[in-house]
Amino acid sequence: MIDFRGIIDELQNIDFTEIRLDNVGSWPLIVRILACILTLVLAIGGYWYFRINALNTTFSNAVASETQLREQFSQRAFQAANLEAYRLQLEELELRLETLIGQLPTDTEVPGLLEDVTETGLGSGLTIENIILEPEIAHDYYVELPINIVATGGYHDFATFVSGVAGLPRIVTLHDFSISGDNEVLLTMNIDAKTYRYRDSGE
Repeated sequence: MIDFRGIIDELQNIDFTEIRLDNVGSWPLIVRILACILTLVLAIGGYWYFRINALNTTFSNAVASETQLREQFSQRAFQAANLEAYRLQLEELELRLETLIGQLPTDTEVPGLLEDVTETGLGSGLTIENIILEPEIAHDYYVELPINIVATGGYHDFATFVSGVAGLPRIVTLHDFSISGDNEVLLTMNIDAKTYRYRDSGE
């Protein structure tokens, strides 16, 4: 059994002013033993502290990685489960895109479209004073073809014309317009129409 009282008595009799690092060999036995124990405790404590910190860091990284992997797995599992639905949606979108592109006139169809607009105006009771195809405006995926139309007629004729243009098989949109005239029987309408064609990759 360790005699702690004896150890304490020995320590009280030691003159610590004579204990220096340059004469470790002459230290009293009890001091050398205590120094060894303290050094061992500090070494074990330091190793334990840094080791635990390293393990905590590794554990935190593993937990974060696990969370991220679980999220990725969940997303991919959802995508895999809905893959067939995505394919069907993609096919539907491609079909709709082809349909819309089919409604855009090609260069050779523009004169025919102008004739259709003119016939729609005449069929609505309007007199087409002027119809001018203005310079093209290129965008990323399509080319805009502005058309300026000047026509005369009555309010109801204008409404019938707008409705007829909206029903054309090719896409034509009507924009800024102005109506002028001295009476409601014969008015002049100036309107900007736009049609579009698909822009080829070579343009």
